[in-house]
Amino acid sequence: MRDWNSWNQGIIDEFRANEGRVGGPFDGAPMILIHHIGAKSGTERVAPLVYFPQDDGTLVIIASKGGSPTNPDWYHNVKANPKFTVEVGTESFPVRAEEVSGAERDEIWSKVVAERAGFGEYQAKTTRLIPVLRLTRVS
Repeated sequence: MRDWNSWNQGIIDEFRANEGRVGGPFDGAPMILIHHIGAKSGTERVAPLVYFPQDDGTLVIIASKGGSPTNPDWYHNVKANPKFTVEVGTESFPVRAEEVSGAERDEIWSKVVAERAGFGEYQAKTTRLIPVLRLTRVS
């Protein structure tokens, strides 16, 4: 059984030590740290995720949880508190998250799977529709 908190902390530490770059299973993947706020606790937590930059300057994150039957905890926090801070490379800035749905979600999803096939494998492992969220920089 993996200690996910320790594993995530190792990724966060590596991210910050290497200007946003992480090796191992994430080698070459664009990484982001989201500082989400607990829906019930109000506590700030940090989650390392792969992200997908979009042509319009927004960023897309995927609530895959490795194909688990439930959404990741951070997803519920982001839905409850959609304004939060992210770290990308050495930069930190505020964003607003919104879930993408319908044909737009499907279009983004097909590009995500084309770029990182593992996300398609995650979808095949679960009956839930894996959420796609767009992060827009706010001032």
